[in-house]
Amino acid sequence: MLVLSRKKDEKIMIGDSISIMVVEIRGDKVRLGIEAPREISVHRSEVYEAIKRQQQEQNASSAPASDSPSSEAAQA
Repeated sequence: MLVLSRKKDEKIMIGDSISIMVVEIRGDKVRLGIEAPREISVHRSEVYEAIKRQQQEQNASSAPASDSPSSEAAQA
């Protein structure tokens, strides 16, 4: 993990197309502004994890039931 120090209004660049700017520092909270291309999604980690869990549940429910015993009996 890279750890950097930044002051208000200073930026961090990720590659050529993503910038993160310290917008405000208030007590123990830091507000960040993130600029990224539209095709790159940006989420808080807890939102990202919820999205991934939902996608996994959808994939599991739409997966073919080829491993179930009833489908094996139908093939025999």
